[in-house]
Amino acid sequence: MSDMEKARWQSDLTLIVDAAKEAGAVAFGFFNQSPEVWWKNDDRSPVSAADFAANKTLETILRKARPDYGWLSEETDDDADRLSRETLFIIDPIDGTRAFLGGQKVWCVSVAVVHRGRPVAGVLYAPALEELYEAVEGGVALKNGVPFTVSVAGPEEMSRLAIGEDLLKTLPREFQERVTREKYIPSLAYRIAMVADGRLEGTFVKGNSHDWDLAAADLILACAGGGLVDLEGRAVVYNSVEVTHKVLCAGPAPRLGEFLAAFAGRRDS
Repeated sequence: MSDMEKARWQSDLTLIVDAAKEAGAVAFGFFNQSPEVWWKNDDRSPVSAADFAANKTLETILRKARPDYGWLSEETDDDADRLSRETLFIIDPIDGTRAFLGGQKVWCVSVAVVHRGRPVAGVLYAPALEELYEAVEGGVALKNGVPFTVSVAGPEEMSRLAIGEDLLKTLPREFQERVTREKYIPSLAYRIAMVADGRLEGTFVKGNSHDWDLAAADLILACAGGGLVDLEGRAVVYNSVEVTHKVLCAGPAPRLGEFLAAFAGRRDS
């Protein structure tokens, strides 16, 4: 990566951090205030006035600052023009809307800059938790300004995984015996951030996640020493025609092979 690119992505990171903070403040103004809610026809998931307000804030700030970038957001109608852009913003104004509407604090604003299919700057802002995660390609992952890395369990330690009980039961018994299941975490982006900062050692992501759920968290995890990959061990590619993904695995780089092998060895139950 050239010095010019480093400077460009760092400038983009500063921009998206500021935008995420503003959008987070807007969303937080609706928190525990019973905002109006609608239901999406495609998957019957909720979207609220807070989602739309935060999305508008992000769109206003970011598109004005980088009019040549493409745009992909959960709460904006998809525009195929993004496919012609080398660089774009990928946005989830509130990742964890169900948690948000239920008064739980585990939700965040997710903003990424993606260049040629991979994230180069990313931020997750969880205003109810007062947590800000950020990363830029080639840099370190930061949480509230402090660097952090993934955690790797030792040979005698249990691995803390966010994984469904039904799926865990299908994995090899010797793998099950080394796992402690984490309770359900409603925001996928935040769950991956928990892998990045070492509170979890890994997670399996069910099929049908979207670019906007993943892009910012993917980069944060990578800069913390981890990886988000498909079951063949391949990195996620963003800004394709299809923005949904099959089953994925997130974890520390040294453990991904083991996690994928356990999944490959699963059995029906």
